[in-house]
Amino acid sequence: LREWPRARVHRGDVGQVLRRGGLPLARLAVADPPRAGLDRDAIDYLTASGTQRFAYVSCDPATLARDIGLLRGRGWTLGGLRAFDAFPMTHHVECVAALTR
Repeated sequence: LREWPRARVHRGDVGQVLRRGGLPLARLAVADPPRAGLDRDAIDYLTASGTQRFAYVSCDPATLARDIGLLRGRGWTLGGLRAFDAFPMTHHVECVAALTR
């Protein structure tokens, strides 16, 4: 992302980052949480911020469905959902959900 000076990457536990003082406002957010799903602080941040688009990468369809339900209840719309068989011959699947406000 070096070509885009306004793009910022923040690595780490999003709940801890938000509790330390938050993140700057962004029009697009991308998250790839652990199997447990999104931290509730992240869902609150997305709801309260000016973020307009959110890409959610998930390795657990159950927590993805739970979190999409929470986000939809807070005004987000699921615009697309794709599953990728990144590990053939296993039960693992990666999903990418595109949400908008």
